[in-house]
Amino acid sequence: MTAVSQLTSDQLLHHADALADLLADTVDGGASVGFLAPLDRAAALAWWRERADAVAAGELTVWVARTGDRVTGTVGLAFPGKPNSRHRAELVKLMVHRDGRGQGLGRTLLATAERAAAAAGVTLLHLDTETGSPAESLYRSAGWTRVGAIPDYAATPGGTLHPTTIFYKHVGPAT
Repeated sequence: MTAVSQLTSDQLLHHADALADLLADTVDGGASVGFLAPLDRAAALAWWRERADAVAAGELTVWVARTGDRVTGTVGLAFPGKPNSRHRAELVKLMVHRDGRGQGLGRTLLATAERAAAAAGVTLLHLDTETGSPAESLYRSAGWTRVGAIPDYAATPGGTLHPTTIFYKHVGPAT
């Protein structure tokens, strides 16, 4: 049974090793999540540890999916600090371990973040994802609206420049 829970900053630090393993697996599996392969485990661990302050400050919310004691997925919401943008958030780092893909966990994590955003008063979510990736198909099937693609936006884990697609979704009534 998989359980999804929101992490406090202390819990994020407690799970940082497992989250680093998940990040490394995601990058090694070819997902474009901001890192090049091979991802040094120490760098992955440092990246997760650096997120703890943002979680403590309320700038970032992170959920983790666990199957037993094993971390199998994660997703986050990044909240902008500008007064004119408090109604929106960016969906970040939706990752599912390669062993857990194709079982609905990505969709569960996505729905969790969407519900939490709406409950927090967020009305608009946005994200970017590698054009043509399995994640792009997930967002389309979950009702996200494609805005367009930016060519040569980011490098794949192998270092090749690739376009990214921008999506948005309304998750609550506009104010």
